Amino acid sequence: MSISGKAMGLGLRALNRFAGLPWVDRFGLRKPAERVLFHGAKLGFRTAGALARRFRATQQLLAPVRPAPAQAPALFDLTPTEEQQMLREAALGFALERMRPAAQGADTAGAAPDDILAGIAELGIAQMAIPEALGGVGGERSAITNVLIAEALAQGDMGLAVAALAPVAVSTALVLWGDEHQQATYLPAFVGERAPAAALAVLEPRPLFDPLVLQTRARRSGTDYVLDGVKALVPRAQAAELFVVAAELEGQGPALFIVESSSAGLSVEPDPAMGLRAASTARLHLEGVRLPGNALLGQADAAIYRDCLRLGRVGWCALAVGTAQAALDYVIPYVNERVAFGEPISHRQSVAFAVADIAIELEGMRLATWRAASRAEQGLDFAREAALARRLCADKGMMIGSQAVQLLGGHGFVKEHPVERWYRDLRAAAVMEGVLLV
Repeated sequence: MSISGKAMGLGLRALNRFAGLPWVDRFGLRKPAERVLFHGAKLGFRTAGALARRFRATQQLLAPVRPAPAQAPALFDLTPTEEQQMLREAALGFALERMRPAAQGADTAGAAPDDILAGIAELGIAQMAIPEALGGVGGERSAITNVLIAEALAQGDMGLAVAALAPVAVSTALVLWGDEHQQATYLPAFVGERAPAAALAVLEPRPLFDPLVLQTRARRSGTDYVLDGVKALVPRAQAAELFVVAAELEGQGPALFIVESSSAGLSVEPDPAMGLRAASTARLHLEGVRLPGNALLGQADAAIYRDCLRLGRVGWCALAVGTAQAALDYVIPYVNERVAFGEPISHRQSVAFAVADIAIELEGMRLATWRAASRAEQGLDFAREAALARRLCADKGMMIGSQAVQLLGGHGFVKEHPVERWYRDLRAAAVMEGVLLV
């Protein structure tokens, strides 16, 4: 870890220990301590990022920079470290205090409020995925940390979390697979004061979509590439400046291309969905979009494309876990306070068992997701773990959303309560491809 990273960790550790002292509640200092911890985390991210940017301004990038694989623990243990726990708490505090109250309005408007996006950007999440040598504050692969933060933000609202984290998928792809020219060209913008809106575009608008059989085509034209096709449900596409687009490269198979929004032949149309309304999803039309030869990401390596899909699926699992946790935290007090026939409905065995089932399946989803992310950040094969997590989160996430609506009865069907929105959002984990990388 860098000096700036160690300083940030020590500062946050001290603040966290202060907030945990028993006399903090006695003297009414709990909320002030939490605010100091939250803003201390933001300041730490900004300070560390600024130091790295000043240092890197004097450097010349001669080769691509990759994050080192994380060191495997001696014993199998997915317990978050103290630093990871503090980062998760900072993200969760923002999610519950800022995102949750704004979620219904954003869902209705079909757009994320600028102040929410700016607030998440101030947390410095994008810089965490970028190594120090490229201007960020990252060191080792941080898939577990990314999963914890995505899970925390989704407890505020999944749609807002997708809108905020979509650019991180692009910067992560550039860090993991970009060459020195691509990294030097695009990554400085992601560590600047105003990071660009960006998105990964894999999904296509057709039934039974298979990400390994793409209808978006790329062909060579001299030293350039020409792309044709349509991408669906791309978050914040109308505001995005940069895309990483999946296309079938003639003679080679699926590949990833860097596409700037100013490219001729590229257009965007709204594509609102059942859920994720706050993410402002849209369709991306590519009609004879000509790209330079250096727009190909990862040299069309099939292993890179498959890892991209797997990392995206683990990211969606993290969002599903966070949203399912929000549902559980909401229904428990509801069933304890809702009285029918003279007693709380939680006294009914069917209700109690339904809540227990949600808690049991949620822990399974969380464990499978953390396990896949752990192997990814260690540089190990995680195909099996990602597939298990995807299957579990797709099935059980929808079940949890449905059960939450059912437990609230008629209240679960109306927008006065957030469970109907969470149910719509949780279905995304089963159908979305790409968008997020961990």
